[in-house]
Amino acid sequence: MPRFRMRPSNGHQDVQPDAPAALPPLLKRAAQQPEVSSITEEQRALVGRVQERLLKQIEARFEQEVRDTERLQRHIANAVNAVLEEDNSVIPERERMRLQRMVQAEVIGLGPLEELLADESISEIMVNGPHEVFVEREGVLQESSMRFNDDGHVRRVIDRIVAPLGRRISESTPMVDARLPDGSRVNIVIPPIALNGPTITIRKFASTPLTAEDFVRNGAVSPEAMEFLQACVKGRMNVVVTGGTGAGKTTLLNVLSSFIPDNERIVTIENAAELQLQQRHVVTLESRPANIEGKNEITIRDLVVNSLRMRPNRVVVGECRSGETLDMLQAMNTGHDGSMTTIHANNPRDAIGRLETMVLMSGMDLPVRAIREQISSAINVIVHVDRFMDGSRRVSKICEVTGMEGDVVTMSDIFVFRQEGMDGSRVKGRMMPTGIRPRLLDQLKRFDINLPVTTFGFMPVGR
Repeated sequence: MPRFRMRPSNGHQDVQPDAPAALPPLLKRAAQQPEVSSITEEQRALVGRVQERLLKQIEARFEQEVRDTERLQRHIANAVNAVLEEDNSVIPERERMRLQRMVQAEVIGLGPLEELLADESISEIMVNGPHEVFVEREGVLQESSMRFNDDGHVRRVIDRIVAPLGRRISESTPMVDARLPDGSRVNIVIPPIALNGPTITIRKFASTPLTAEDFVRNGAVSPEAMEFLQACVKGRMNVVVTGGTGAGKTTLLNVLSSFIPDNERIVTIENAAELQLQQRHVVTLESRPANIEGKNEITIRDLVVNSLRMRPNRVVVGECRSGETLDMLQAMNTGHDGSMTTIHANNPRDAIGRLETMVLMSGMDLPVRAIREQISSAINVIVHVDRFMDGSRRVSKICEVTGMEGDVVTMSDIFVFRQEGMDGSRVKGRMMPTGIRPRLLDQLKRFDINLPVTTFGFMPVGR
């Protein structure tokens, strides 16, 4: 079994989840250009005139030709040049190319969002109406200079996001979850419930998925802790990843899923397909909201129940939020060892309480003790990830669920992150073993997995 003996960097770089996949060549170059301070009204007007000219000039042919990047570049370049000649304007070549990119984004792309999507340093994009656009870089929120013209401009971009997915957004259904072709997750809310105007939140995906080595190198987890997690996944332990919103739960779940052997059949279940498993035998299922008539909804719970008929070796649920938790626990208890999921929780102990609540949401009137027995027998390891005050995301605790004492689910902390202060604006600390030997090591021996005792060494005196 591979060993993780890489030293975490002293810089404690953040583990960022999401950046875009491949874009057309013309839009890729936008990422290499620095974001300008602002877009002038003259530029907005010029882009609008070029867009109008293109639509009139190409008409129906345009939809068939947009996939040809070179032909599209020629059409846009000719239209930009024609409008500039009409205005007797002379501008630098760099500015001319930027105008061409802006026109392409408006005609077939996502308008002002294209430049932000192409910037790999940005992990999230938040549009709070047409005149406020915020981004997250290295875990820190910043206001972007990008702007939309008006609410109608934002709505046109929204329609381009949801239309290919067969989704619909209107005053009667003013909320929608969607995803971009690269897998980036999108949430959209429009008036009348969004008072600031149409609101878009995009959590971007990495063009290259993060690996376990990346987590260790960036200081998000210690080599020994990652080695332990790898052993748990290969040894078919049931793992739950917990944390708050934006803490990196799905990113870590993706890394843990990469340890599943290639010869196993994996079924993934998500609201919006985000996991990027690299194994060959993967079946991806995605829930479906109700249609306009309120019918034909397919929930996560429906998919979990159906997945058990698909002969899976592993079931990976992107997130348990409701009654599907009961079915997930039963799957873990009835032969689907090595399954994984994530839930929102502030710490591992709170995660147990949340699991109880979500089981009750299934509609089954079960005694609390029966639910806790299901939880204690189903789940082996809880991995908690935190987003720290400097914006960094780290694994802060790894716990083993050891059973029941009376009516209480018992847990042992195996690894804990110890904060040692601040290094400027960055959180300083390291993940330490607690000195407790996990009980599940005996189960891992069945899979010929033997971890050295130094992995769980005693804490130094005074720590």
